Amino acid sequence: MYHLPQYKEQENAVVIAFMKAHPFAMLIGADQQQPVATQIPVMIKERDGRLFIQGHFMKQTDHHKAFETNKQALVVFTGPHTYISASWYSNQQQASTWNYMSVHARGELQFLGDEQLLNMLDELTAHFENNPNSPSLYQHLPQDYINRLVKAIVAFEIPVTDLQHVFKLSQNRDPQSHRQIIDRLKQGDADARAIAAEMEKRSS
Repeated sequence: MYHLPQYKEQENAVVIAFMKAHPFAMLIGADQQQPVATQIPVMIKERDGRLFIQGHFMKQTDHHKAFETNKQALVVFTGPHTYISASWYSNQQQASTWNYMSVHARGELQFLGDEQLLNMLDELTAHFENNPNSPSLYQHLPQDYINRLVKAIVAFEIPVTDLQHVFKLSQNRDPQSHRQIIDRLKQGDADARAIAAEMEKRSS
């Protein structure tokens, strides 16, 4: 990860808000031989001034087995990203690049019990359904289905001990190049337009 000051956000709350806005994260671990990685939805919790990441995955998978032997976890949150052509710069004789936003959270994964798993399923479903009348809320699920589900998955929590990020948004470019990049990105796909909006918000 780049550790260049121009790509860093000064407000920690902005970094946490980014994580919450992009909850389908990459959970990365390693056993004694090889890395393991899975993308899963997670919840971001704040308690007593500390940050926690919660989620669940299937039992007896490579992830489950890896974290039983090595609890070190890396969770990667990514947002929009897009190509930046050097032809958009005032000085076009430079390397092109990529603008993106990414957060890396590290900590030791802790497995949770069945009661905590049930509470998490209730909260996760309500959060992502975002509809109090949804027939798919946890409290509407058949009990036999829940019983089978609990046997197949395991909940976890990661107390975050290290939080790093890169919000690379052409902060190192001169004002004319910065404006031209925004204008060109506004003509691009959804990711390009999202990066343009983020750049414009920050420049204002």
